Amino acid sequence: MIDLEENKRKLQDLKTRFTNLENAIGKIEDLGKKLNELEEKTLSQDFWNDTKNSNIILKEIKEVKNKYTSLKNIEQTISNLIEMNSFLLTDNDEELSEELVKNTFALEKNLEKLEIKMYLSGKYDKNNAIITLHPGAGGTESQDWVQMLYRMYSRWAENNGYEIKETEYLDGDEAGIKSVTALIIGENAYGYLKGEMGVHRLVRISPFDAGGRRHTSFASVEVLPEITDDIEIEINPDDLRIDTYRSSGAGGQHINKTSSAVRITHIPTNIVTTCQSERSQLQNKETAMRMLKSKLMDLKEKENKDTIDDLKGVQKDIAWGSQIRSYVFCPYTLVKDHRTNFEVGNVEAVMNGEIDGFIEAYLKSNVKQ
Repeated sequence: MIDLEENKRKLQDLKTRFTNLENAIGKIEDLGKKLNELEEKTLSQDFWNDTKNSNIILKEIKEVKNKYTSLKNIEQTISNLIEMNSFLLTDNDEELSEELVKNTFALEKNLEKLEIKMYLSGKYDKNNAIITLHPGAGGTESQDWVQMLYRMYSRWAENNGYEIKETEYLDGDEAGIKSVTALIIGENAYGYLKGEMGVHRLVRISPFDAGGRRHTSFASVEVLPEITDDIEIEINPDDLRIDTYRSSGAGGQHINKTSSAVRITHIPTNIVTTCQSERSQLQNKETAMRMLKSKLMDLKEKENKDTIDDLKGVQKDIAWGSQIRSYVFCPYTLVKDHRTNFEVGNVEAVMNGEIDGFIEAYLKSNVKQ
């Protein structure tokens, strides 16, 4: 028997949470007015003359519109479900009641996703994300672990409507991946994925060990925001070495086998970025340069330097013992984040991209700090 009184209380609780969320994000009426003002600017005759400014305004329109539409939809859904709940309390219908409870559950999930967006207030949280994975020591075993992780992030991105564009992909010697860099394209991609940066540890019975022994493998995940054109970064052209080459290796569909691949080296810091996935050398160069700017900006902020010219070197140390998360396949199944203590027993679901719980726990823990 469905408890409609309990569902009524749940809907009232969701309504209160929505009011708190609206107070934090912005009143629907205010967002609507702001959206109209921004859209009016696009009607100006000289709007497209300043490409940089027009792109900034168009980006802001998209952000405000997303907030407005999301809040408006949830507000309407809450109103509809509360009305339906009241009706069913006086004239019960088992089938409609089941649908009501199901829709209440879906509403709660949508509200939770919007609440999580409140935590994305960092300087670059709204940007695309550049994600790079490297294996630790261990050869094929660790390279296979990189492939498993890359599949996990790809599944997560696809499930959340993000586009994935590989910029570099190097197959492993026998299996797996030696190195992969990909751009995750979409709003808040960096904000959601920034907490994935660090060392990830795998414990399992190795499929590459004829003796069926248990192995521990490590892989590093680097996550950086893609620096957009509206962020100015001064780089001395004399500090750059730009090489073009033909893509090589067993990447198959992952690479473009022409002489259009580009490698850019920032000589003072020895930071290297490459791109071989675009159709032309110019496109590869532009993508590699954006990635370089992202890496330099990240290093600049970490070292608290005033300019890029102040950077003299990059620390290459990777502490494989300081993992942020462990994925245990044997003797039991458990994925545990060592920073938040959030854990999941269903390893298969996690490897299929269900990592929202880890992402949300990390974002919430950072807000509390």
